[in-house]
Amino acid sequence: MKLSLGPLLYYWEKNKVEEFYHQAINSDAEIIYLGETVCSKRRELKPRDWLELADEIAKSGKEVVISTMALLQSPTEVKILRQYCENGHFSIEANDLGAVQILSENKVPFVCGPAINCYNASVLKLLTNKGMYRWVMPVELSKDWLIRTLDDCEKLGIRDQFEVEVFAHGHMPLAYSARCFTARSENKAKDDCELCCIKYPQGRITTTQEGQEVFVLNGIQTQSGSCYNLINELPDMSEIVDIARISPNHIDSLQVVNEYKERLTGQRDCCVLPPNESNGFWYAIPGLQTQL
Repeated sequence: MKLSLGPLLYYWEKNKVEEFYHQAINSDAEIIYLGETVCSKRRELKPRDWLELADEIAKSGKEVVISTMALLQSPTEVKILRQYCENGHFSIEANDLGAVQILSENKVPFVCGPAINCYNASVLKLLTNKGMYRWVMPVELSKDWLIRTLDDCEKLGIRDQFEVEVFAHGHMPLAYSARCFTARSENKAKDDCELCCIKYPQGRITTTQEGQEVFVLNGIQTQSGSCYNLINELPDMSEIVDIARISPNHIDSLQVVNEYKERLTGQRDCCVLPPNESNGFWYAIPGLQTQL
């Protein structure tokens, strides 16, 4: 099983982003996803900057994939999407069907990102026909669901046509909206947000009246309050999953990649997850819960 570093979902200053990815070059991540997937107003790095960074990382021998936005709302965003899809060098993670269509028209193989609602073998067959070579399973689905779906893919004769990647660590993107929840939390309009999300480099936590962390606000994205962690499940996952994804949420996320590598190589034993981490969705139980 390979390890991947998912696209950065938060808004960081440019120098912090560059520092993080320069360190990632020496990490155990074999695949690195780059690009803005949440909000086009986040312009610390422009498309040219992302592609230059991709060139630099690719020279180290790692696989680089450019991730696209999950929700496009303007002609300018579509123009940037085309620029990425037609870069002519790096693979693309498509996070909406507009990207799938552009890539299919240009006969460019692609990764189907977790933001695309792909829940059965029939849809996977449609996507493989359009050029999908890797599928990132939607974050809320379970191991049993994955097994059944892959069995259905075997019956359709497409199982060997794509890799399976699973979101294994990080705050899970649960929903997207045209509204910006971070701006709203500061009583700002989306069009006059003052890029306030840069003040929350790990998103803005929301709690219940009892103090339980239930969600993380990240622009138009609502994430899980607990951090998803499948490190204990890696040995079993390796039978059906090709790639485990670590979603970065702080500079120390690269240490998580190293811990996952140690687990895969048998250097790290099963551990008890801390209270703010969970693995519920993998076991088809409520996401906040943890299966021991």
